Amino acid sequence: MLFRFHTSDLKVQVRGGFATVADMRNYAILNLFWSLFILTTPLFEGTKHFPNWMWPTFASYAVFLWLYFRLFFRRETESVLLYAIAIGALGFLVIPFNPGAQGYLIYACAFFAFAGTVRDAIRLMAGMLALFALEWYLLGFQWQYSLSALVVGPVVGSMNLIYRRNQQRNAELKLSHDEVRRLAALAERERIGRDLHDLLGHTLSLITLKSELANKLFERDAVAARREIADVERVARDALTQVRRAVTGIRAAGLAAELASAKLLLESNGVHLQYDLGDIALPTEIETALAMTMREAVTNIQRHAQAQSARIQLHAEDGQLVLRIEDSGRGGAIVPGNGLTGMRERLAGIGAELRVDSERGRGTRLRISLPLPAAVNEPAPVASFTPAQT
Repeated sequence: MLFRFHTSDLKVQVRGGFATVADMRNYAILNLFWSLFILTTPLFEGTKHFPNWMWPTFASYAVFLWLYFRLFFRRETESVLLYAIAIGALGFLVIPFNPGAQGYLIYACAFFAFAGTVRDAIRLMAGMLALFALEWYLLGFQWQYSLSALVVGPVVGSMNLIYRRNQQRNAELKLSHDEVRRLAALAERERIGRDLHDLLGHTLSLITLKSELANKLFERDAVAARREIADVERVARDALTQVRRAVTGIRAAGLAAELASAKLLLESNGVHLQYDLGDIALPTEIETALAMTMREAVTNIQRHAQAQSARIQLHAEDGQLVLRIEDSGRGGAIVPGNGLTGMRERLAGIGAELRVDSERGRGTRLRISLPLPAAVNEPAPVASFTPAQT
């Protein structure tokens, strides 16, 4: 019996999140299935043993439902704790009339996992179950029937603690990815700023001096003035060429940032990444499409491939620009989805072809190829990295 609850503060949710509030409500209703044992336990035991079970049970169940749905949608961690304690208190009050009310304690354990720190949650579960064992003993009930709460409660609470920790790690990982991209963009802006300062500072000073000299020579030596103006034109054209070259460098940051993010994502999940990129300056639309394709492919490796290693290559061969993304995962039949469809549409927009090969047990290989842009020269690999295998 596993409960996973959603709170906006903790960002705890099932994979992919709840699409709508109705989805979240349906999920809460589904988890109420286990509460039926609270209502039916006296029927199995025989009502002669618990003749006064009905009204305390149904009255407490109405209160439980109110607490449960209020708690399921709470934002504040402190409120989660208070509502969980209240649900546990219902169990202590009703157990003398209905031993099945120990189910309330299991729900309390499930919610304790999302209240406070991990240590606090463990202490709350242990303390509550110790009091339950004491009450059960004082009531003289058979001990074996207490195992439902004493065993299932800690199991459910522990599973939710693990789930909560995984969600927190995923959130931290996403923040790390965002920080990598932000730092990459910042470093690139600083580099471009330095390049433009060094380039334009000298060039504009030279243009200013020659323009002043041409203005002075205009009246007395027209030939020399025209020569200076011609020099100004030549210097301006050279500066324009250099500025375009510097701006082209900005466009390479898309792939560089995505590669840094891919390395962080995969290696934090135990996947060894090897990459081999050429020094290729690409047009903006091609750079963006390849970067987004790399992001989608790496995300799929992290989520579905169960791979031990991955490799990314970008190089030119036979007049084509080729991006290869491979993994050593489980492979198998590829089910077309929104991710793969979007990838194909994005690549078709730049005239690229996508080929996907996937064999069960031998991983998946993506090959993206497109005609090499005319402005791109044959690149030589300048960045490669092969981590030490552990």
